[in-house]
Amino acid sequence: MFHPNAPFLYGIVAIVIAFVVAQSVVFLIKAWKRGKAIGMKTETLKKVVASSAVFTVAPAVAILLGVLALSKALGFPLPWLRLSVIGALTYETTAAATAANTLGADLSHLITDPQVFSTIAWVMTVGIIPGLILVPLFSRKIENGVMKIKEKDQKWGNIFMDSLFLGMISAFLGMIFATIRDGLTGWIPVFVMLISALLMLICGLLMKLTKAKWIEDYALPICMLGSMALSIPLTDFINGLVQ
Repeated sequence: MFHPNAPFLYGIVAIVIAFVVAQSVVFLIKAWKRGKAIGMKTETLKKVVASSAVFTVAPAVAILLGVLALSKALGFPLPWLRLSVIGALTYETTAAATAANTLGADLSHLITDPQVFSTIAWVMTVGIIPGLILVPLFSRKIENGVMKIKEKDQKWGNIFMDSLFLGMISAFLGMIFATIRDGLTGWIPVFVMLISALLMLICGLLMKLTKAKWIEDYALPICMLGSMALSIPLTDFINGLVQ
């Protein structure tokens, strides 16, 4: 019987992750040698490595949260693979949920149907391939086009960039507001989003008042952990009101 946490899947994913880690080590060694070649002191290189390692903790926490969130339905190996190599939490969750809903499945339960699981895995994988192709082919042209707009009119250039950002955010807001017609329980994702926004506002105020620069790097995982933790009593409270 198929199981998303099968040892065979762990073995395959471990091989891929080992390759990615080895690649990172190779580039670290090459970067260190290049730094020495251009005259950088060993103390300076150590400080760069140490500071880089510290500031990777924040995004790593967010990635770990994504793996744990998806592991409830997809097991641990597939989310571990996706979010360790090329995936992003916002994309992976959306792609998995869309594929699951199309097949009549639910990400709140462990998926043991091999056809449903493989379909979700294919959607998550194939859906992100265009980014690998479009970025190297067209990113330079898009960047040059944006720079030309800014050179002609700085104001409209900023408006254009803000519009692109808001468009991207709007695409993800659709999932949050998709269930509001289901009654009060359908508003739970909206309430969780507002809680996360409030936590981000608090982090911003604390950073401004205390001048603690480190808060900026850890604000995202703090808001994610906080909103996820508060979503549990919030859901219980709303379900109690409905019942």
